[in-house]
Amino acid sequence: MSDSAYRVETTSRLAQWRIENLASCTYRKSDPFKIGKWKWHLSVEKNKLLYVKLYPEISSVTRANPPIVSFIIRVVSSVGDRKALTHPEIIDKQLKNNDDFIWPIEVPLTGKFIIDVEFLDLKTASPEGGEPSSIWADGLTQQRSNSRALISLGRMLKESIHTDIIINASDGSVRAHRAILASRSPVFHSMFSHDLKEKELSTINISDMSFEACEALLNYLYGNIQHEEFLVHRLALLHAADKYDIDDLKEACHDSLLEDIDAKNVLERLQNASLYQLPKLKTSCMQYLVKFGKILDIRDEFNVFLQNAERDLIAEIFHEILNAWKGF
Repeated sequence: MSDSAYRVETTSRLAQWRIENLASCTYRKSDPFKIGKWKWHLSVEKNKLLYVKLYPEISSVTRANPPIVSFIIRVVSSVGDRKALTHPEIIDKQLKNNDDFIWPIEVPLTGKFIIDVEFLDLKTASPEGGEPSSIWADGLTQQRSNSRALISLGRMLKESIHTDIIINASDGSVRAHRAILASRSPVFHSMFSHDLKEKELSTINISDMSFEACEALLNYLYGNIQHEEFLVHRLALLHAADKYDIDDLKEACHDSLLEDIDAKNVLERLQNASLYQLPKLKTSCMQYLVKFGKILDIRDEFNVFLQNAERDLIAEIFHEILNAWKGF
């Protein structure tokens, strides 16, 4: 059989596989063809029914980011009056392997036919957990627009373009924009909307944050923070997120603090988990100390911690210890 029997012809969004002859009880798989970021395969198996499959080739790209695909697939007779069978339109279906889309066709097909796939959209899942985004022009346009907007917001902050408020930190001052602060924090919004002194004055005093931590807060609010900057100032950002009711920042700090609990920081993390009501962080710190027995490795630090911790938190710790002892 010639190589052309397995070749799929493609344009940017259309794939066609011409089947010249398919004997009974046989199986055929196409050569890989590329649409979007992924390589794809079509396969056809003829038994009592004709089974048509479309699936992405297994690769690191597919495993890391399986495609979410919308498409129309048809089987068209390539002789005579070109009768066509069309599967109902597939919308936003994630395809990972060769069992995710199977089309059983009951109508008997003989002779030559074409499997025609029109890809309507290809999406990838958002790393931040939001809505999947298209890899094609409409999605790229949105991504480019968002990226350019964030760059512009970063310039507005960095170059003090039309700033109208000064934030006084404990060791320095930085200029910002009331509208941005108000849109990102209901507390700032209230400050600038009601008859509070901040509405009339052109300054805000944030004396419980350093200049660098305040810059990190603003960089986050303007969508311009760097990962290392975020890690360095996590605890200060957590405090600010709680104080100014910035839910997404508080969640980001919570998730980040869960990732690197160790003997040096577990007691501080536990204290902050209690102070800012972070249940997942508190549970993880308790497990680290009690279930995994690390409390024995930091006895001196733990004794100092007990002298300053809140009573309710101390009671929770000893409750966990007692429950652990019951298991032995």
